[in-house]
Amino acid sequence: MKVLQLCNKPPYPPVDGGTMAMNSITQGLLDKGCQVKVLTVKTDKHPVREDRIPASYRQQTAFDSAYIDLGVKLFPAIGALLTGESYHVKRYISDTFARKLRGILQEEQFDIIHVESIFLTPYVPLIRRYSKAKVILRAHNVEHLIWKRIAASCRTPFRRWYLKHLSLTLRAYELEHLADYDGIVCITRNDADRFVADGCRRPVVSIPFGVEPPATVAAQEEPDSLFHIGAMDWMPNKESIQWMLDEVWPVIHAQVPRAKLYLAGRKMPEAWMQASIPGVTVVGEVADASEFISGKKINVVPLLSGSGIRVKIIEAMSMGKAVITTTVGAQGIDYTDGVDILIADTPQQFANQVQRCLDDDAFCRSVGQAAAALIQRQYNVGMLADQLIDFYNKRLQL
Repeated sequence: MKVLQLCNKPPYPPVDGGTMAMNSITQGLLDKGCQVKVLTVKTDKHPVREDRIPASYRQQTAFDSAYIDLGVKLFPAIGALLTGESYHVKRYISDTFARKLRGILQEEQFDIIHVESIFLTPYVPLIRRYSKAKVILRAHNVEHLIWKRIAASCRTPFRRWYLKHLSLTLRAYELEHLADYDGIVCITRNDADRFVADGCRRPVVSIPFGVEPPATVAAQEEPDSLFHIGAMDWMPNKESIQWMLDEVWPVIHAQVPRAKLYLAGRKMPEAWMQASIPGVTVVGEVADASEFISGKKINVVPLLSGSGIRVKIIEAMSMGKAVITTTVGAQGIDYTDGVDILIADTPQQFANQVQRCLDDDAFCRSVGQAAAALIQRQYNVGMLADQLIDFYNKRLQL
């Protein structure tokens, strides 16, 4: 089977949840004997890191890219506002990317065009013109829900209104184009059900993000340590850590003074880097995420908005870490609260869960061990690749 994978940002190196999710698809398909070509958008925010892409990966994927300027432009943004278009999607429309994609489709034939995120779906008409391949959308999230939740928590009236507008136009785009694809692959069952409830009549399946069994990392686990790792240029992450610092950490620190919180990830706000908060260390981007995670005890993920599945939670669980997160953060994971994950939706609940884990090491380790077992059973890359290929084959038979 020959697959063209279109990515809205470079999937390699897999440095955040989105890139890890895309790369797991690439590697899973390659491991199953599929031929995969990767064409990705590169931007100023997400450039192609030439020095970090192995020659073997380039060769296996026939890796290619095209630049799109995703910088916010005032007049196009105003135009989208006046016409009711989704500015999120409109920014991805590029003659440069279209020419690159057209050239590939004219030179090669594919069985499947696998489109990562709705942001690249404006190119579906071009794909239909130059290819007979089946077009599969992989929906990492129900995108408009993220912006709807962010808008609901925004305290500035005009900003809240504009975020709500972005959510509504994104929802309108999602609904208008549900029939454009030959199938939709969602990362969570909740997202798949929502597409069906919104009127999607195309085949929809939920296939979560998969992880390889973690390599052994030689790192001493620091006692009483909590951690969060995530890119802060993704608004739900930034929103959640701001809530953690403002509302949650003061309660945890007062109740469990010995607890230490480490914040890691790209694009940390300078204000956080410069702040002096008792018990909090802002690390910023780390060279080796697995080593960082391995050296800490408890993963805290105070997510307030978002859709899809949190890849960094899956990664931490796969490494046997106890995870304390919100109901929103845990969505899409087939968890049992108190067994393989710990749910906390208020500052006091977070503090109580932290204290329980730090006071009862055996309980904390049992949660981590159950988490690792769950991930191995249900989020195995090879098993999920088989499910995806089966979905592809059923679409090809129609």
